[in-house]
Amino acid sequence: MRRLFWLGIGLAVGVLVVRKATRTAQAYTPAGIAGGLSESAGGLVESVRSFVSDVRIGMAEREQEIYEAFARGEAYDDHVADLREEPHTGDRENFPEEYQR
Repeated sequence: MRRLFWLGIGLAVGVLVVRKATRTAQAYTPAGIAGGLSESAGGLVESVRSFVSDVRIGMAEREQEIYEAFARGEAYDDHVADLREEPHTGDRENFPEEYQR
C-alpha cells in the first residue's frame, strides 16, 4: 500500500514537471515568442490609446472653459503669458535668435 502511495505521488510530480517544462519550452519557440510579443504590444497599444483618450478629454474640457469665458466676454486666461515678453516671439532667454520671429 505504501509503495502504491509513493508511486502515485511520483507520477503526479512527474506530470507536473513535464507540463511545466513543456510550457517553458513552448515559450521559447518562435510561435511562443511571437505570442508573448503580441501580448506585450497589445498592452502597450492599449496604454497609448488610454493616454491619447485622456489627453483628448482634457483638451475638450479646456476648450469648453475657453469657449464659456469667451461667451461671457472675459479675456482668455493664458497661464504662460507672464513668461513671454511678447505673445508671438516666445521666451527670449530660452530660445536662440534663429528660432524667434
